[in-house]
Amino acid sequence: MVSTTGETQAPAVPGDLKLPGIVLGVGLGGFADGILLHQLLRWHHMLTSTDQDRIGLKYYDPDTVPGLQMNTLWDGVFHVVCWLAVLGGLALLYSRVTRDRRRVWASRVLWGWMLVGWGLFNLVEGVLDHHVLGIHHVYAGDGQLWWDLGFLLLGALLMAGGWLLQRGGRWSGRRSAR
Repeated sequence: MVSTTGETQAPAVPGDLKLPGIVLGVGLGGFADGILLHQLLRWHHMLTSTDQDRIGLKYYDPDTVPGLQMNTLWDGVFHVVCWLAVLGGLALLYSRVTRDRRRVWASRVLWGWMLVGWGLFNLVEGVLDHHVLGIHHVYAGDGQLWWDLGFLLLGALLMAGGWLLQRGGRWSGRRSAR
């Protein structure tokens, strides 16, 4: 492919999709968490766990107006971070894919890496926020440990499934997707 400066550009190779796919997956996984668990189901917000006392953080009860205001603010900060991850992933993808951009969106390679990123989001966020910091749980109350462990299991399954999906993908019908 020839650029506007007359230089020849090489097409993106499959490995070039790894970082953009993972970054996109992290951002989209965060959006799925925030939209589904924080907003639609209202199972938790960013700072709704009474476990926060053990690390010196203030508990913000979402059933009070001030508590809901603070949790809504931090849910918004969380969504800004997700949005920046998606923008960053798209920028990385755009900078690395120089031709056949439509084929990239249909590629098992990209979607596999995005699933890996979503699973990575679940694992990091689940371990850090649910277990280490205890700032919220997937679903507080009886059985909250099982909900938190299920979230981690989902993350591991997403990573494994994404890894397998991208390994079986092909780039432009010719090269291996690794």
